[in-house]
Amino acid sequence: MSEPQRVSNFLRTIIRDDLDSGRVAEVVTRFPPEPNGYLHIGHAKSICVNFGLAREFGGRCNLRFDDTNPSTEDVEYVEAIVRDVAWLGFAWDGEVRYASDYFATLYAWAQHLVRNGLAYVCELDPEQMRAYRGTLTEPGRDSPYRDRPAEQSLELLERMRAGAIEEGRMTLRARIDMGSPNLNLRDPVLYRIKRAPHHRTGAAWCIYPSYDFAHGQEDAIEGITHSICTLEFEDHRPLYDWFIGQLPVPARPRQYEFARLNLSYTVTSKRKLRQLVEEGHVSGWDDPRMPTLSGLRRRGVTPAAIRDFVERTGVSRADGLVDLGMLEYCIRDDLDKNAPRAMCVLRPLKVTLLDYPADRIEQLTAPAHPARPELGQRTLPFGRELWIDREDFRTEANKDFKRLVAGGEVRLRNAYVIRADEVVRDAHGEIVELRCSHDPATLGRNPSDGRKVKGVIHWVEASQALDCEVRLYDRLFLDPQPDAGERSFTDNLNPHSLAVLRGCKAEPGLAALPAGAGCQFEREGYFCRDPEAGDGGAVVFNRTIGLRDTWSGSAAAKG
Repeated sequence: MSEPQRVSNFLRTIIRDDLDSGRVAEVVTRFPPEPNGYLHIGHAKSICVNFGLAREFGGRCNLRFDDTNPSTEDVEYVEAIVRDVAWLGFAWDGEVRYASDYFATLYAWAQHLVRNGLAYVCELDPEQMRAYRGTLTEPGRDSPYRDRPAEQSLELLERMRAGAIEEGRMTLRARIDMGSPNLNLRDPVLYRIKRAPHHRTGAAWCIYPSYDFAHGQEDAIEGITHSICTLEFEDHRPLYDWFIGQLPVPARPRQYEFARLNLSYTVTSKRKLRQLVEEGHVSGWDDPRMPTLSGLRRRGVTPAAIRDFVERTGVSRADGLVDLGMLEYCIRDDLDKNAPRAMCVLRPLKVTLLDYPADRIEQLTAPAHPARPELGQRTLPFGRELWIDREDFRTEANKDFKRLVAGGEVRLRNAYVIRADEVVRDAHGEIVELRCSHDPATLGRNPSDGRKVKGVIHWVEASQALDCEVRLYDRLFLDPQPDAGERSFTDNLNPHSLAVLRGCKAEPGLAALPAGAGCQFEREGYFCRDPEAGDGGAVVFNRTIGLRDTWSGSAAAKG
């Protein structure tokens, strides 16, 4: 896997110093997603940072699921996340790990805290707990159950574990400091009762650890040296360290935070992405307009482009908004260098070459990529009947129109110069056919009599053309910050984010293009073959991105 050029950042400096000083002998990181949705472009940054740093310094990275909330989690999400991480080009150390692997150990450590007077069973309900917690300017108040004897809390905790207490009736809380200016230290919840089947443990447990209690201890069990997360967990670090300091853990990991990836014209909240799916604004989590990794993959974005984008955005502790144009640049740059070329007519107009033999099919050749001779050649059938794009013909045009005009000439890409001699219309006056002639001496050369033919258009031979459906995807939102302000983010949806073109005509060789593979439709953009079939079982191509940026300078250029 080729890597983008690395840019120095504070995490690399910390790790290098830790190795040089001997604080750690080997770098061990982890990527710990919660399986309650599909991964998105923001997660890609965390994946690249954690796996990338481990690889760069010769260490290891674990893939571990934070499966501590069975009411929102599903094996579908687990499978999708495993697939996405591997697709991005990263391999985790050993088997996939789960928080549920450590439930017994975490429970024993919770009992340890109770025995040492550092945790207690509380009977405040959620509303009362919020009221007792205090505010940013006012300290919290002690729970009336805070001084409950350890033996009683241990007995109640075991009853919670055994399923003898109804959901919401009790929680286990750490006994830290209700007057702390850090609200995370005001006796946080360690365990809560949840009567929901777990996708791995079934009904074996009916109490589940909180993220704050589970996460650092899982890091310690796995020998994580650098627990790297995003800035919203910075205020949780004192709690992370408190647990590590109070428990008999086998290692002492440290937490470090970096700024999350915020991308313009994009929402990355799992809740909002789920809303888009459930309300039918998109076809699913893998809709090519979604910022999910499965959606980007289905759209034809490559792992190399995403890794390049993440490296270009850098790693810092300062929040900011990254222009979506940077991601699109990385996509175009990668596809321009690597995507093979092909021709596809999106809005077909029939061309008949009256002077070309009706029974002849000529096999022309063209490079698969203009700058990559090692990719070889492709074969282009050429015959009497062709398809050109309707937008490449006008009955009248000014001198700036460099395509085909009635009575004028144009070059067919990789083929001959043709002249439009006659326009055929239907009963409604619509143009249905062009009757043309060709210059047989212009295959691969200019006209011999010195006449200038400036325009070049794409085409497809009619009898062997691949019938296909083309889906033109664009940005899902019109506003650079769709979820900012008082309006609902769904009010900023782009009504033109998808246009479906049926009856398109492509080079016959594209029938062999595997699902998910991409190419450049010359003069149109970059496309990939969708794994699903369109109407009538037609081959479907999804537009990955246009050949050039049409959004710069206008927030609603497509509106």
